[in-house]
Amino acid sequence: MATPLSGPQVALVIGAGDATGGAIARRFAREGYIACVSRRSADKLQPLVDAIRAEGGQAHGYGSDARKEEDVAALFEQIEATHGPIEVLVFNIGANVPCSILDETARKYFKIWEMACLSGFLNAQQAARRMVARGHGTILFTGATAALRGAANFAAFAGAKHALRALAQSMARELGPRGVHVAHVVVDGAIDTEFIRSNFPQRYALKEQGGILDPEHIAENYWYLHSQPRDAWTFELDLRPYMEPW
Repeated sequence: MATPLSGPQVALVIGAGDATGGAIARRFAREGYIACVSRRSADKLQPLVDAIRAEGGQAHGYGSDARKEEDVAALFEQIEATHGPIEVLVFNIGANVPCSILDETARKYFKIWEMACLSGFLNAQQAARRMVARGHGTILFTGATAALRGAANFAAFAGAKHALRALAQSMARELGPRGVHVAHVVVDGAIDTEFIRSNFPQRYALKEQGGILDPEHIAENYWYLHSQPRDAWTFELDLRPYMEPW
């Protein structure tokens, strides 16, 4: 269950882009959390930080490479020393890069695994160490249908997302009894983004019919997971438009 805010507490979103990650950060900021958002380029975070502040929330952006252990450790240390305890970690890095298995390179395969899986481990471990010591906290992983089945031309992405889901399962079983809620969210379907608007206009036209995912609605489910009472925690939540095939 969401811990009452007795002092400044932080919701840290790793991979805070213009759509899902940003919407999640805004949702937690509206509940009084300090939204700390991170991606490799800090400059790209400024519009999101400004938007949260304009809504009356607190927000801070950090440039950090989520694949580098030393960067991740420094990020967590800086945030907790400056703003307060990290109560919520959202890992939202995607790495959805299609390629035929006949053409895939070892270098790109490894990079996709680094982005979608290794970085999830590095950030979740830093969060878990702090949350276990305090006896509470929430760690939420953004997954995809690729975590459940591998589609043609997505071998690298599916392998990384399968591994991320396994990481989440293991952490949930280990950390749940110690007060930390770990959950994995399967997001399946096109999301309302500029990329979809520009590159898939026919798919985007389904928006008015509820045929693509609204980032704000995704974010509401992340808040719901964090707010659950401990006796009814969800591990896996599947989000998809009603017309998306299973």
